[in-house]
Amino acid sequence: MECPFCRPPKEQLLYEDGLIRILIDSYPASRGHLLVVPRRHVESWGELSREEKSALIRGMELAMEKLTEVLKPDGFNVGMNLGRAAGQTVPHLHLHVIPRYTGDCARPRGGVRKAVLDVEDENLSAESRWEKNRMGEKEIEALGKAFKS
Repeated sequence: MECPFCRPPKEQLLYEDGLIRILIDSYPASRGHLLVVPRRHVESWGELSREEKSALIRGMELAMEKLTEVLKPDGFNVGMNLGRAAGQTVPHLHLHVIPRYTGDCARPRGGVRKAVLDVEDENLSAESRWEKNRMGEKEIEALGKAFKS
């Protein structure tokens, strides 16, 4: 299987520089869910250079800035699934930037801890949620313009 982050579809790519890419998540947990990925194919945190680690944090900040500008979320969940045991399904390290909106789920308390505690997150319980959470063409266009500015 070819890595989806090494050659992402053009319509998913919002930003790239020499070290990172910012992509639209194909299975969004919320509207505007983005991924920050190193351009170089690496599977684990330990394989990254210091420069790449810094670039991922810079990418996270840029993603949050542009999402705030365009979609105006009320908060964020940010995290990585490092290793298969932690739920990593694509063997290319990636950082999730998940915008959160007041009322987007009935029980937001616990945030990323839900994954560890195996508490069902109603935002991820059905494929229909992924469809509901996908951004519309106008939102994607506006976000793309924001990243280019």
